[in-house]
Order: sequence, then structure tokens, then C-alpha cells
Amino acid sequence: MPSEDRTRWIALIVICLGSLMNVLDSTIVGVALPSIKNDLGFSSTSLAWVVNAYLLTFGGFLLLGGRLGDLFGQRRMFIAGIGLFTISSLICGVSSSQAMLIAARAVQGFGGAVASAVALSLIVSLFVEPGERAKAMGVFGFVAAGGGSIGVLLGGVLTGLLDWHWIFLVNVPIGLAVGLLSLRFLPRGAGASHGRLDLTGAVIVTSALMLAVYAVVNGNQAGWFSVQTVGLLAGASALLLAFIFVEARIRTPLVSLHLFRLRNLATASGVGVLWAGAMFAWFFLSALYLQFVLGYTPLQVGLAFLPANVIMSGFSLGLSAKLVGRYGTRAPLAAGLGLAAIGLFLFSHAPLRGHYVLDVLPSMLLLGLGAGMAFNPLLLVAMGDVDPSESGIASGLLNTAFMMGGALGLAVLASAAASQTNHLSASGQTHVASLMGGYHLAYLLGSAFALLAAALTVALLRGPVGSVRRAPYRQNACSKRVPPRLLPGLPGSRS
Repeated sequence: MPSEDRTRWIALIVICLGSLMNVLDSTIVGVALPSIKNDLGFSSTSLAWVVNAYLLTFGGFLLLGGRLGDLFGQRRMFIAGIGLFTISSLICGVSSSQAMLIAARAVQGFGGAVASAVALSLIVSLFVEPGERAKAMGVFGFVAAGGGSIGVLLGGVLTGLLDWHWIFLVNVPIGLAVGLLSLRFLPRGAGASHGRLDLTGAVIVTSALMLAVYAVVNGNQAGWFSVQTVGLLAGASALLLAFIFVEARIRTPLVSLHLFRLRNLATASGVGVLWAGAMFAWFFLSALYLQFVLGYTPLQVGLAFLPANVIMSGFSLGLSAKLVGRYGTRAPLAAGLGLAAIGLFLFSHAPLRGHYVLDVLPSMLLLGLGAGMAFNPLLLVAMGDVDPSESGIASGLLNTAFMMGGALGLAVLASAAASQTNHLSASGQTHVASLMGGYHLAYLLGSAFALLAAALTVALLRGPVGSVRRAPYRQNACSKRVPPRLLPGLPGSRS
């Protein structure tokens, strides 16, 4: 392999390692919440802020992080985001009080948002040939799809064998390595363009997203029709309307409104919202079912996800790119989502005294196969028609769709499961049977999310992804290639 190609693939591995830390965080913390609660004396209500503090800043700053990458260089912002994430992970790991942990989690979310927002655009900058880009997106798709279930495994191992502090401390050596390798291998000036930052738009949209995230993650506790939830969602909607008004009239907007007219990007974002909700149904519901119904330990829960991770890695790292090369993006994406829907539907019929091989493994394999098949084409669809100077903000839009879909999907699933559990309990069923009934309903909803995402793919996605709008790279002595100019609340949870 020529040295230039080797450098690009090493850079991809660096980007994926940085992204993996962010993806792992969404599920690795969930396994350790009971231990964190007991050690630091959290109440059930205050414990939610260990998750919510991260979600608020991560969801709120994704769009701003993407635009900062377009303006000031994606390499620079990726390194800055990884640095913040690593330092705050260290503080989380040594936290001895509730306030210290929650504050560090908020900073961790901000750093994660900046790094995640530019990750896709960096890959677009590095890989311009369609076949190579498909392979690169396959690797990144494996991290995005498999990181959540890997987080369940790693969280169970670290919490079971060591203690909860290590779910954060494990990020420190990885973050240091990613930062140093980024300085060496990521292309200098990637994505940098001339322009001014739209501070007004940044403040408005960040405030809107943070209000929306806060309303969603607290909806089950406060009540979906309470004054608090309705008021927060109304305020977020008003701010979004104000944001659109401002962006339509400013010379250098934070988000060019024409991006929403790119059919593939808009469709991919909608599919991403539904797909994230379905994936959260898999990660969180399956972990709860295995732990609170079948009586698995945290380590056993993590190991139960291992076959799905193997299937996902096999498809994402090789077979998915070949499918895209032969059939395009629409067919593999729709098929992957359909397989995931079947896997979740099978889980909705899992019995109280289920056996792993008969009642869990088939669903795990279908979900691993579906995720490995779907993520690569979804990422290619989202970024295929985007102008190079706006790849960072497009990456931020897609990440925001995933994040909001995950938060909203988990809230809807938790609300439905809790309602069904309470109904069955009131009718005289045992606690475990009531829990299982709630999980069954939530699994059905997750299956419906995946099925609807598949239907949107078939109905709205254009056949071929648009052509890549990048010129070839120029040589650079340092980087080799430089572009010319990317929760608590479910019934049964102790949190």
C-alpha cells in the first residue's frame, strides 16, 4: 500500500477511535448507574442528571461544532473536542461528589459534540473516490452501530471487575493517543473556509436544542402534558422559528437553509431519528430484560451482546461496502432496517423464562446484521450531495438527528413501557410479568420505528447518491494529503 494511502487509513482509525469514545458513552454509563447512585448518594431523581448533563450539552452544541469545523478547520476542532472530552473524563473518573461529576459530564458532552460534529466531514475530506469512501464509511458505520452494544459489554466488564470510576478513566489513555495521532495524521486545514461565525444563530439554535433535549429527557418524570414539558417544547419551537427567520436573512448563516432542500440529506436525517429510537430500544430494553427478567449479571449482559458485535463488524468492515457497490444505497439500507425491525419484533415475544440460544440470540443476530448493513449506506446518503464547504454543518445535522432520535425514542419507549407495566400490575400480574409486558410493548414500538424508517427509505430516497464534489488532494509534507479547501426511567431500572 502506498504511504499516502496508508496515512489516510491510519487517519480514519484515529477518527474512529475518537468517535468510539463518544458512542460508548451513551451506553457504558447506563450499566454503572446503580453503582454511581450508591457510591455518591444520588437520589433516583438527581441520578438522572448524570445522563442529562451530558445529553444537554452534547445535543445543544452539535450544530455549532459542525459550523466551527467548517470555519476554523475540522482537524483543529476535532483535536480540541477530543482534548475537552479526555480532560473531563479524567475529572469524572476521580469525582467524589455529585456536583463534581455532573459538571464534568456537562463539559464532556460539549467536547463530545464538537468532535462528533466534524468526524464525518473529516472522512469526506480524506476519501474522495466512491469505492474507498464506501469502505471508509463502513468502518465508521461499524463504530457508530456497534459502539452502543460494545458499551454495554465494556460497562459490564469494568463495573463488575473494577468499579464505576473506570468507565470514565478508560477514556484518558485513548483520548491522549487520539490527540497525539491526530496531530500527526489528520490533514492540516481540513475543511477550513473563509467566513464569519453567526453568533446570533448559534445562541438561538443551541438554546432551542438544549430546551428540547431537557423537555424530552424529563418528560416521563414531569408528565408529557405538564406545564413544564409543554412550556419547554413550546419555547424550543419558538426559538427554532426565530432561528429560521434569522438564517433566511443573514449573509453568512450558521446553517444554510438550502441544506434542508437536499433530498437525500433530509431523508437520511429523518431515517436517522427513527433508526436511533430503534437502536435505543435494542440497547436499553435488551439490557433491562436480561438483567431484571432473566437475572443476568452486568458482565453476562455485556457478553450476551458479543455475537451481535461480531456480526456487525463483519458487515460494516467489508460486506456492507460491497453491497453498496453492487446495489447502491437504497436497497441495503432498507433491507438492514427491515432485518432490525424483525429482530425487535421477535424480542416483543420473548418469554419470562427465556433461554439465550432460543429466545435472545436470534434477535441479537438479526439486529447485528441489520445495523451492520444499514449504517454505511445511511452515512453515504447523508453526505453524498453536500458541498465541501458545508460538510461540517451537514455532519452536525445528521448527528443532531441521531441524538434527538435517541433521546425522544428512549423517552417514548420508557413512557409506553411504564404505562403498560403499571396497567398490568394493577390488574394483578406479578412484578416480573408486568415488567415483561411493558418491555414487549416498547419492543413493538421500536420495531415500528425501524419499519417506518425502511418505508421512508424506499419512498423518498433517490436512487444514486450524488456525485462527490471534491477535487483531488494536494501533497503536503506533514499530512501527505490536504483538501483544496465533516436512560433512566425505564421500568425495572434501579436508577
